[in-house]
Amino acid sequence: MVQAMNSDPRSAYTERLEARRLAVAQHDQRHRTIGNLRLLVFASAAVLAWLAWGRDVLSAFWLGLPAAVFVCLIVAHERVLRARRAGQRAVAHYERALARLDGQWAGHGETGERFLDGAHPYAADLDLFGQASLFELLSTARTRMGEETLARWLLETAEPAVLRSRHEAVAELRPMLDLREDLAVLGEDVRTGEHPAALAAWGEEAPLLESRRARAIAFAIPCLAAVSAVLWGAKGWRDPFFAMLAAVAIFIARFRRVVARVVEAVEQPAHDLALLAKVLARLERERFTSARLVDLRTALDVAGQPPSARIAKLNRLIEMLDSRDNPFMKAVGPLMLWTEQLAFAIEAWRRVSGPALRRWLAAVGEIEALCCLAAYAFEHPADVFPEFVSGVACFEGDEMAHPLLDPSRVVRNSVRLDGDLRVLIVSGSNMSGKSTLLRTVGINAVLAQAGAPVCARRLRLSRLALGASIRTLDSLQDGTSRFYAEIKRLHQIMELTAGPLPVLFLLDELLHGTNSHDRRIGAEAIVRGLVERGAMGLVTTHDLALAQVVEALAPRGANVHFEDQFENGRMTFDYRLHAGVVEKSNALELMRSVGLEV
Repeated sequence: MVQAMNSDPRSAYTERLEARRLAVAQHDQRHRTIGNLRLLVFASAAVLAWLAWGRDVLSAFWLGLPAAVFVCLIVAHERVLRARRAGQRAVAHYERALARLDGQWAGHGETGERFLDGAHPYAADLDLFGQASLFELLSTARTRMGEETLARWLLETAEPAVLRSRHEAVAELRPMLDLREDLAVLGEDVRTGEHPAALAAWGEEAPLLESRRARAIAFAIPCLAAVSAVLWGAKGWRDPFFAMLAAVAIFIARFRRVVARVVEAVEQPAHDLALLAKVLARLERERFTSARLVDLRTALDVAGQPPSARIAKLNRLIEMLDSRDNPFMKAVGPLMLWTEQLAFAIEAWRRVSGPALRRWLAAVGEIEALCCLAAYAFEHPADVFPEFVSGVACFEGDEMAHPLLDPSRVVRNSVRLDGDLRVLIVSGSNMSGKSTLLRTVGINAVLAQAGAPVCARRLRLSRLALGASIRTLDSLQDGTSRFYAEIKRLHQIMELTAGPLPVLFLLDELLHGTNSHDRRIGAEAIVRGLVERGAMGLVTTHDLALAQVVEALAPRGANVHFEDQFENGRMTFDYRLHAGVVEKSNALELMRSVGLEV
């Protein structure tokens, strides 16, 4: 494996992009040259044909020469076209990579919206999925297994030992630009459509057709039918042919139900496996040194044919099965027992290779997910791997930023929750940065517990369960108000505290859907209940009355705030976190600035 010689991501990507564009230009030139040569050879063949048949001055055998050359040119042309398509995909790969560095990636990648569950305690609040989401930024996976593994890592927390092994793997994969490019250019520029969970379950089920004798008969009957057809034509013997037709009908009737079950069981999960076979073939050539990658690579080692060849064989069987819809095969397929023979072949494949499918799919998915994190790590060289600690719950983030924001404009802040300090009440006006701070803390916790580098100078944390109430919405379908949706989420977060992990809670504008009296009492009770259950977190508010909650929680609580300035009819923010309660409000000035008489 060739490592990245240039550690600067922009320079490395730009250099490779220019090289791939040059290669595409060269392939374009070869494409035009071969096209012109094919026209020349065709014209030469026409001249030779005229000389041979029109003038009778040459033997017609001379036409074999341009015919042979034309065939060679067709083969060479197809190779050039394949190379050009691969080059174009490489160009697109590096253009997307540079777009990520330029902050122009939103709306151009895989959004992962199918993984978004409104009932999840933080996925929607932290923009994990959807357009301009963390998943869209991270995901470069080519297979559904890779996407599903990455999504699962973002939605769940892993043991620190597992995360450290991912750190080692990501560090090894980070400079491997060739591997990521090779995976990106495999097949067409679409993701494979296989269904990994269904495919793995199908592989683990017992075969429905196991009779070797029946399979031999299914092969023999069409052969004998073909021989009897020849005998009918040559000798006029009709009876053997009609006897074979009867045998075909009996065999089809005998196995009709079980063959239909075999076809139905395999049709959906085993479709579109060509890309998976290519991904497996590329990974089989790789050798790793980090412990986790070595284990994953070992999972692909099997006796006999490698997984890539076995998956490719299954894909060919499925493609042959799909050919039943061809008009010609509809006519002759039954005589050949085409569907029946393929059903036997598919079940034989499942008997030998099916039990290993889940292991292969899991290994591919995890390696691809690690490659996604490695690409992110390569493109964010200033980001660091978090430090995990055991014992008391803590979250200490120095100079944290939000990875989805423009790095050139982002303002970094530090947040520390450890020891006696369990909750920060963040006050400030709207648009001052309160919600962004919550999302920054949350998304870095997600990155940390997925095994990725974090957007911070340093992050030290214990293993945590995460709960957020930042983007709770009402629902017309469910007849749910925003306030009711919020208190349901708060109850969900409270229930998380009964689990084995300390909870990190992120509450934005707590209970702002009710009156100030009930809000203050309810907010204090909720925050106190969370802290007494071992949780820690941040609560934002622009209601200064809620800042008094800290007095009831001291020394476990502290007030921090964001400031704003209103000058010359314009409000400005520094987005810096300051100690204490915000001391002024500019809401009235802002209302007057837009023409409201207050």
